Formats: sequence, C-alpha cells, structure tokens
Amino acid sequence: MNPPLATPELGQSPDQSGVFRQHMGKVSRHSGVFFAGTIFNAAAGYLFKVYLARVLGAKALGIYALGMTLVGFLSVFNVLGLHRTALRFVAEYSATGKAGLLRGFLVRSMAVLAAANIVLVAVMLLAGPWVAVRLYHTPELRSYIGLFAVIMLLGVFTTFLGQVLGGYQEVARRTVIINFVGTPAAIAVTVLLVALGKGLWGYIFAQIVSAVLVLGLSAALVWRLTPKPEHGPSVSFPPLEKKVISFSAAVLGLSFLEFIVSGTDRVVIGYYLSARELGIYAVAGAIVVFVPIVLRSINQIFAPIISDLYARGQLAMLNRMFQTLTKWVVGLTVPLAAVLIVFAKPLMRIFGPDFEKGWPILVVGTVGQLINCGVGSVGTLLLMSGQQKRLVWIQAATAATMVVLSLALVPRWGITGAAVATAVTLGMANLWFLIEVRRRLGLFPYNRQWWRLVLPLGGSCATLLVLRKLVVLRPQWAVAGLGLIAAYLVFAGIALAFGLDADDRIIAGAIWSRITSILPKAEASI
Repeated sequence: MNPPLATPELGQSPDQSGVFRQHMGKVSRHSGVFFAGTIFNAAAGYLFKVYLARVLGAKALGIYALGMTLVGFLSVFNVLGLHRTALRFVAEYSATGKAGLLRGFLVRSMAVLAAANIVLVAVMLLAGPWVAVRLYHTPELRSYIGLFAVIMLLGVFTTFLGQVLGGYQEVARRTVIINFVGTPAAIAVTVLLVALGKGLWGYIFAQIVSAVLVLGLSAALVWRLTPKPEHGPSVSFPPLEKKVISFSAAVLGLSFLEFIVSGTDRVVIGYYLSARELGIYAVAGAIVVFVPIVLRSINQIFAPIISDLYARGQLAMLNRMFQTLTKWVVGLTVPLAAVLIVFAKPLMRIFGPDFEKGWPILVVGTVGQLINCGVGSVGTLLLMSGQQKRLVWIQAATAATMVVLSLALVPRWGITGAAVATAVTLGMANLWFLIEVRRRLGLFPYNRQWWRLVLPLGGSCATLLVLRKLVVLRPQWAVAGLGLIAAYLVFAGIALAFGLDADDRIIAGAIWSRITSILPKAEASI
C-alpha cells in the first residue's frame, strides 16, 4: 500500500535545502566513482572491441554473442532473483543490527545458488550443442559450450557478491574490483592468448580468468565486512524470511521478462540471419549500451535514497531530487548521443570495413536510449517503492511486444529491424513507467526549469553539425573525438552562464568540491 500523499512531509527537517544538499552530495560522490569506472571500461572496452573485431572478425564475435545468449538465458534462473534481493536486505539487516539474519541470508543464499547452478550447468552441457546446431545453425559453437558453462557458474556468484557489496554501500571498492582490476586482467590475458594463436578460445578463457580474480577479491571483501558471530558452542544460520522469498520471486519473474526484452533480438538474428550479421549487431550494441552511462551511475546511489525517502513519506523531497537529477541526466547524455548519431558511419568503420553497415543500428539504438534517459530513474522508483508487481506486468507486455516486433521486422529489415524493435520496445516501457510513477507515486520529472536546457543543448548540437560539415580530418573518427570534446565544452559554457537554477548550483558545487578535494592529492603524488 502506498503511503498517504496528503501528508508526505511530516517527517522532514525544516531546513529542506540542507537535506537536499546532503542527499545530492552523497549522489555526486558515489555516482562519481561508478562513473569513473564506467568511463574507464568504456574507453578500454571500445579499443578492445576494435582489436577483437580486427583480429577475430565478425563471425567469431557472432559465435561469442550466440554463446552469451545461452549464458544470459540461464542466468535469468541461476541467480534466482537473489542479486537485487541482496542489495535491499543486506542494507536493511546492516542498518537494523540484525547480524544473525544477515549471516543466515548470505550463507543460505550461497547454498541455494550453488545447488541450482549444478543443475543449470548440466542443462547447458546437455542442451547447448543441440541449440547451437538446430536453433542457431552454427555448429562451431559446440566447441565452446563448456567454457560458456564455466562463465555462467562464476558469473552468478560474482553478480551476487557484487550486490552484497552494494548493500554494504561499498560501491567504490566494488567498482575498483570489477572495473579497474577485472577489466584490465581480461584484456591482458586475451591479448596474450590471441597472440599465442588461441583465437576465440583465448578470448573466452580470458573471461574466465578475470571472473575468478573478481570473485576472489569480492568474496574476501564481503568476508571482512560481514559481522562475525560471537564465540559459542555452535553457530546457527536463520532461514530466509518470507518477505525475502517473496521479493526474490518477484525479482526472478522481472529478470526473466527483462531477458526476453534484451535477448530476443539476438536470438531472432541468430535464427534468421548469420553469425556475421550478429557480430556486426553486437558491436554496434556494445557502443549504444554506454549512452545511459550517467543514468546508470546515478541509479547506483539514488536507489537506496529513493527507498529511504519513500519510507519516511518525504515525497516532495524525492520529487525535487527526481526532477533535478533527470535534468542533469538529459543534459549530460544528449551531447554524447548526438556524437554517436552524427558520426555513426566513421565510428562503426573503426572496427573494419565489414562493420560500417551497422551504422543504422547505432543511430536507432541511441534514439531508444535517449528516451530511456529522458524519463530518468522511473523503473528504479517503482522497484524501490514496493511497486515491483506493476513492473512485472509492464515488462510482460513489453516482452510480448518485443517478440512480435522482432519476428515481424528482422526477416524484412535484417539487423536494422532488430534495432527498431528494441528501440520501440524500450521507449514504450519507459513511457509506461513514467505514467505509473505519476499515477501511483505522484512524481513527475519535468517542470518549467527544463527550458534552461534548450540553449545549452541547442548550442552543443549545432557545434557538432558545423564540425561535421566544415572540419576535414583523416581519419574521420578524429573529428568525432574533437566533436565530443567541443560539444561538452559548449554545453558546459552556456549552461554555467544561463542554464543553472538554485538546485543545479547545489549539484555543481558538490561536483566541484569533489574535484578540488582530489586535485591536491593528485598533485602531491606527482
């Protein structure tokens, strides 16, 4: 049941600006660490994808993408909804001092995951070769099924422990382990094994090496953070509470529907088209996935803040944060999205001549992600406010739409049809989330202050078009890089001069304070 909207502010401090400043400072600090890690992954991953595309080719990457669809499908079930459950209940048990329930949740969840995944690994080993030949028409995939099974097994525990660290509010350390340790390890091992002639096998095996490293570091950190039991004759682990099981069941259903939405395009491409086409589609998709980088960074810390404010009935403060953060997400996302749209062809050409034909996927996918970012954290708001059942119903309708559109468009338009199906489905789901947030929570991300974005974003986009038309550089992707820098500089300059309201200045001040606190440390280390 929703809290009454008529009296949302009874528990708030009189100094609303101070409360807002405190929350925004926390968002800027934690999301900043996650953003830095994601940027590092984006830069390293982009260069790495170029290397893989040129060394392995489109077909090998297509085989890898097909194998990962098997991992992705079974991963919907192998985590049993316990990953998001860990994020919520580890935080709750830690905050309320329920160390026994916390230890019971961790131990029993790990045991359940281990038992379930023994069964699912067997399923993959037995059914994988049949799927490779009969469904994907790619017999070469059979040789790699065992490696993909190991990736799946390791992935379930790294995912679970990563969310446990999120529950402990250790986002920074988790980011270091995954992004600054795991990613470089995977890249280094891949380059070594490919140089030794191991090809696609080497790339997949490198993922396993990286996962083992991340799992070991994550487990060690979780062990240190978890309260140790008092000395006694025996240690008991309480069973999982009913509310934990209920929440996990809802998340499991939601995860399954999310997989249908996110994986249908690749499955349909694998069935109707070729591994080579899927490889091109996967490379374009790997670029598109970084468009909502700002939104994902903010959601890492905004999610628990949503839960906190909603539980205390402070809906006006939550709406104020929702509006301000959504405006910042849009402002910081549009310049990047504009670069991907304007320079789609040269960006895809970096991966090789075979990949240039994937530029429409880059354009269409970016438009879909713009809708996603344009409505802000609507899905997170519904989940963190106890509206997970509504999410399940919406995702069910979205999944059905995705299947119908993919089956209708891929045979006619090829991989461009898959991109259109994905963008339409993503846009539909997010607009529906927005409607539900307005109806059930009384929150809405837009206000009159949004007009302040028009001039900065207009100047940013105009700068890109001028550079695209007038600047002649070879290779052309260099112009795209120049355009990205220029677009953000123009946006920042106009926004600072004309586009910031009082709440925006609070965020800008928090970001600047964070930067100035880091600079002296950096200078001292030189």
